[in-house]
Formats: sequence, C-alpha cells, structure tokens
Amino acid sequence: MRYIWARPIKRIGFDTSVRSFKLSCTRPSSSYLTSSRVRQLSSSQQTINCITRTTHLLCPTRPVPVASFHQPHIQRKTIHIQKDTLEMEQVNTTESLSALRGLMKERNVDIYIVPSEDSHGSEYIAPCDKRRAFISGFTGSAGTAVVTLDKAALATDGRYFNQAGKQLDQNWHLLKTGLQDVPTWQDWTADESAGGKKVAVDPTLISSPIADKLNESIKKAGGAGLEAISENLIDLVWGTERPPHPSEPVILLPVKYSGKETSAKLADLRKELEKKKASGFVLSLLDDIAWLFNLRGNDIDYNPVFFSYAIVTPDSATLYIDSAKLSTEIQKYLAENKVDIKPYKDIFADTEALAAAAVESEEGSETSKTKYLISTKASWALKLALGGDKFVEEVRTPVGDAKALKNDTELDGMRNCHIRDGVALIQFFAWLEDQLNVQKTVLDEVQAADKLEEFRKKQSDFVGLSFDTISSTGPNAAVIHYKPEPGNCGIVDPNAIYLCDSGAQFLDGTTDTTRTLHFGTPTPEEKKAYTLVLKGNIALDQAVFPKGTTGFALDALARQYLWKYGLDYRHGTGHGVGSFLNVHEGPIGIGTRKQYIDVPLAPGNVLSIEPGYYEDGKYGIRIENLAIVKEVKTEHQFGDKPYLGFEHVTMVPYCRNLIDVGLLTQDEKDWLNASSQEILKNVLPRIDEDDVLTKKWLEKETQPF
Repeated sequence: MRYIWARPIKRIGFDTSVRSFKLSCTRPSSSYLTSSRVRQLSSSQQTINCITRTTHLLCPTRPVPVASFHQPHIQRKTIHIQKDTLEMEQVNTTESLSALRGLMKERNVDIYIVPSEDSHGSEYIAPCDKRRAFISGFTGSAGTAVVTLDKAALATDGRYFNQAGKQLDQNWHLLKTGLQDVPTWQDWTADESAGGKKVAVDPTLISSPIADKLNESIKKAGGAGLEAISENLIDLVWGTERPPHPSEPVILLPVKYSGKETSAKLADLRKELEKKKASGFVLSLLDDIAWLFNLRGNDIDYNPVFFSYAIVTPDSATLYIDSAKLSTEIQKYLAENKVDIKPYKDIFADTEALAAAAVESEEGSETSKTKYLISTKASWALKLALGGDKFVEEVRTPVGDAKALKNDTELDGMRNCHIRDGVALIQFFAWLEDQLNVQKTVLDEVQAADKLEEFRKKQSDFVGLSFDTISSTGPNAAVIHYKPEPGNCGIVDPNAIYLCDSGAQFLDGTTDTTRTLHFGTPTPEEKKAYTLVLKGNIALDQAVFPKGTTGFALDALARQYLWKYGLDYRHGTGHGVGSFLNVHEGPIGIGTRKQYIDVPLAPGNVLSIEPGYYEDGKYGIRIENLAIVKEVKTEHQFGDKPYLGFEHVTMVPYCRNLIDVGLLTQDEKDWLNASSQEILKNVLPRIDEDDVLTKKWLEKETQPF
C-alpha cells in the first residue's frame, strides 16, 4: 500500500522561545492502532452500541503497532489525468474499498460514513486524520464519503466540483452539494439505508447535532439508525502506512501580540458560565484552546494549533495535552494562571467522571448546576461521555465569539502584518512580470509559489504560510482550490490569466490575499469578468449597514454585478480570519451558510471579501482583501443603532491590465485611486531604494484613473 505524496508538507517550525523560527518538512511514516474493548454508552434519549478502542478516541501518544489485523496488501495505483495544463492524481480505490467492505461485513455494517474532520472538528487536519482522502482519492478540504456494500459516494461543495471530478475514480459517485435535484450526503445515506440497513460512523469524527439529525433521517427512511463504532475502519485498512500522530512543541504568545492575558480571558469565560448557570465548559476546538491560553502550536500544517482539550469551571482550568510539548517556561506560565495540565488521553475518562458526578449532584439538589457546555461542533463521542442531552448544553462557543472580536493589539497587528505582506506580494508580482515578459523565463506554478514564499520569509515576524499557495495559470485558475505540485502543474503563461491566492502567518497576524493578473493581452471577456468581480469587491468594501446585520444579508452586494449578466460563483464571499491562528475562523462570514444568518457582524471582526468568477477549462478570477469591521459615522442614526462598515487592510494593487474602465462609475474610480494612494503611502517607504524593478511596477499599477 502506498500513500501518495507528491510534495513534502511544509510546517511552521519554531523553538519555544518565540525568537527563532524555521520551516521544516515532514513526510508520512508508520502509524498505529490500539487494543479494543466493548461497552455500552447511554444517553437520556437512546442507548448506542459502541465498539470502543479506548485510546483511539485520542490518537494515542504511546501507540501499539498493529499485529492482530490481517488485511490484504493493498496496491494503490496512481493514474494521471491530463486536461489542458491541469494534471491531477487519481488513485485507484478498488482494493481499499474492498478491504473496507470486508471489515463492514464482519461488523454487520451496511453503510459506513467517512467525514473529513478530525476529533476536534478541524477543517484543516493532520496527515494521520486524512481518512476521507485516503479512501476516496479526493484531497479537497471539504467533503464526506459514504460507502455501502456495493456503492460509494463523495459529497463536496462548489469549490471542489472540478477537482473532485478529476480525482475520483470509477468507483465513486460525485454528489455536487447545493445543485438542484442533487441529494445531500445525509439524504443519500438515508435513502440507501431503507430496508433496515445499519449505518455506522466513528463518533469522534461527527458532531452531535449532525449525528442526531442523521439518525432521525435514517429511521424515517426505514433504516436501522446510526450506530457509533469508535473502532475506525479506515484506520484498519490504512494500517501501518498511516502517518504518525504529530507531537510538535508549543510556544507561548506574548501579550504584546495577543493583547490580553490568559487570566483575563479565563475570567471572561467564567462570567459566561455564570450567565448560563453552567458547571463548566469543555473545549474541543483547537483554535479556541490556543487563543484562550495564549499558546500556539504546529500539529496541523499552516494552522498554529496543537492537539488538546480543556475543561474550565468556575474555580478550575485544566489543559489536556501531551506534556512533552510544553517547555518548563510554559508549564510555569500555566501554573501561574492556575491551569492544571493532564495527559491528552485522559479527557474521556475525566468527562465520564464529570457525568457521574453530575448524576449525584442532580439527585442531591434540583437547583444545582449540572449542565456542561460544549460547542455545537464538538464530537458526538464527547457528548456521550458527558452523559448526553440531560447533562450537556450545546452552544456556539463563547470562546469562539470572543476570539472573533479582535482587541486593539490584534487589530494593529493585522494592519501591520498586511503592510509587510503587501511588500512581499508586490515584489513577487513585479519579479514575475519581469521574468515572463522581459527575461522570457519558463516558470511553472510551483516555482512561482516558492519564489513568493522567499519574498515573504524576508519580512519581520514571519512564521510560515497560512495555507497552500494557489498559484494557477489559465484553466487551472478555474479550479477554485487548486494546488500545484512539482512535476504536476502548469507552466505560467504570460498570455493567460494568473490567479494567486496566498497567505502568511506572522506573530502579529494572519494574511490571506488573492490577486488575478494578466501579463499579456487579455480578451474582452476576461476584462469584463474581472471588472464585474472588482465592482462587487468595491461595493462590499463601501457598504454601510446597521448593527445586527449579518454576512448573509451582505452577500448579494458582492454578486450583484455578476448577477446582472447571469453569472455567479460557487463559494462564499467571505470568511473570518484568526490572529496568528486559523486562516478560516468562525463564527462570522459572508455568504449563504446557515451560521451566517445567525451571527451578526460586529466591530473587531476580521474577515475576507473575495468575490470571483470561474469559466471551466478557460480561466478563473478572484479578488480578495481582508477587512476589519468598524463603527462608522453617519448623518443620521435610525433606531438609535450604531452603523458599521469595513476598513480594508490588504495593501496590494489591482491589475490595471484587466480592468475595463468603461464599466466603472466615477465613484468606483475614486475608490480605486484612494486605494492606490493608501498602498503607496504604506508600502513604498518599505521597498529598498535600489529595488527599481518593484518600485516601477508599483508606480505603474497605481496610476490614477
């Protein structure tokens, strides 16, 4: 069996002093499984039969090699699909699926669900948790695989239709989520369960709300229900080829970057517990934990988080983590903040003990605080361990809400790091244009991405990238989350559109910028599409709206000009961004997701504004800025409500070569001119005097309209 790795994974590398940083590369190696036992888990609503590998719930720190499972050797063949300049790997999944179905039959499972997430509900995951990618061959960040005894389906959203269509082999049916008459993976699963079939899932990889709703749908369709089987069947198929669980060192983020002490954050959280009359909050989301304790890690590529759980009560705080990750300095820091440290693997035993104590407390007093709070994204397994609905309240995490409201230090950091990042991007675009048009250099997409990283590394407080750089030329730019690989990517064509979506992690903030350029003569169609996208970006940037307005309500502002021509894009318009944390951060965003209906924007939020347009097989366009939500002054204040607007922090000019000036209003030209002056003011002084190439390019791209 072979796990396909076309390129080493780049990690953020640092020592525990926060003063020395480096990039390192990791490659996959063996992974392990642990022994199993059988038990019954009960909740107030249902009893669920669980085959539980106790420490599998936690990705063991001290693993035991697999010896008792005799699975056939699986040869995973790589097939190359060539279309235009885009070549993607397609893995033959026949033998892997056969092995999985054999395990399903042994356990009387008819349908097995393979989510994308890890045990912490993470969007971006460590190599050891890429189970859905392993079994399906589809490597996008979003999607769910469902395998029956004779069928296999993969559901993903519009960002990945193109990619999934190329990567999935003949064994898979692609469910294009969101398209008319296409079932969701939940509906497809329920339909397949008719006739009393049993559906199973690893309960650590699915949230309780999704599990509960799916269980209802399955039973309504005539299925036997959803069963929690904590013995992960994909891990058994993967066997010793599964990459090891990461165990990278953790660093302390000084208050000069975080802006708030851990003790103050804990005090605020305890106020929320008091408001809800809760016994405590069990944290499972990795970025929530990193933010709360002012720590950063390196366990997941590009995301400065570390595997951990935490429990905070009115009078205690416990961090569940492999203590080997913590320096003496950090252990002392946690002790000073009255934070206890316990092994990562103890979380489920301790939550079960809390549930038992809650039962005793309930018997002794009807008014005692017996409920524990968990995130709506927490795993089904965590809720079951805490005793189920009777003792658990699922909420939008109060830590996540607080994290999304950046303090003044964090906001200043976001402004400053975007100026430095703007310098790197402008240097790169100037260099790239010169290489293509003057030097006549032949460059592929990976070489271009690597050169951009070189420029970024020269900036102060740079730690690493915030995601894989999307360096895409021509038709590859139409693949929304395209990822070039060495020897498996396009040559940058100066006569085609070039889309670059990239970002960096700095100690004082996280960046995410997309610019679309053309170094030759664009077609009228390309210029029109680019200008319509630009007009949408400007419209949203200029928006003024009353307090309480959601990102759902603002989404149409960015799409309106495309809609007039019957055009649109299949992704959200904006996502929240962390402060030296995850580049995708909830709960806020701009788009049509349900959560964006529920959560209004507020001063201190930082999010992206990124409309786009994609013509499959031809080109793709996206323009992305990061912006801070701020209070703005208005002539009137209807309803005595404050009014809000945006402050963009991205400092990179737009591609003049792609702008159809005839489609712009005078107001839009004025906005572009003001933006250019702002970029010149902030970036030009930071460019070296002898860097004539970059200065000339910047001056050319910021000429007034």
